[in-house]
Amino acid sequence: MLAFLALIIILVIALLYWLLMSSYSQLFGYFPYKIKTNKKVIALTFDDGPNDPYTSELLDYLKQKKLRATFFLVGKNIKKYPSTVQRIVNEGHLIANHSYSHSFFNYFKSLSFKKEIESNQELIFKQTGLRPALYRPPWLFRTPFILKTLKSNFLTPVSGIFCNSFEVLRISPEKITKSALSHSKPGSIIIFHDGIEGKGGDRNNTIQATKLLIDQLLAKNYKFVTVAELLEIKPYQSLPPKS
Repeated sequence: MLAFLALIIILVIALLYWLLMSSYSQLFGYFPYKIKTNKKVIALTFDDGPNDPYTSELLDYLKQKKLRATFFLVGKNIKKYPSTVQRIVNEGHLIANHSYSHSFFNYFKSLSFKKEIESNQELIFKQTGLRPALYRPPWLFRTPFILKTLKSNFLTPVSGIFCNSFEVLRISPEKITKSALSHSKPGSIIIFHDGIEGKGGDRNNTIQATKLLIDQLLAKNYKFVTVAELLEIKPYQSLPPKS
């Protein structure tokens, strides 16, 4: 009986994880992790930054290869590295909202996550003059309440496929690359982390893995695009600042 009860609990937890935090669930609405296409196009995305020197090293490499990516920025890190944020914009990459503090605890303080979303939206606007059109929730956690907040702020939620489930734990670049390559299909949105939540941290292995992946995908004739280009939507909102 105890074993059966334990199995039921495990199944319930697994189901809740799938519905609320998986890359793929569309239960609560549109949450794109790829598009259907036969073209060899892919969107590389980087979460939790900016986080120097790692974000700048990544930008150096993307500039060398003449590639563009999408950066989902955390407000606390925007304040730490404002010049890096501006460099991301100046070099043609797409910036998007990834909450102000990246604190899971704040999901329990407000079901709507309103302050986290809107505070970062305003911070990005003040820093760059751009109002993002895309939002990725920390840990991909979403509920109908959060999606309602996004809708009221004219934000499109974006999912993606993790390059490797253990990438944030700094596993080897080779392991990250092998996994990321297996997920890199035409139309995929791939998630890397150039930071860790709102705290920074060593992301050298991720940057090295990104370089390895890009080289292999270029050899396969892939084209790299931003998420907005992949989804064929506007990269930024054309709205006046809120009063």
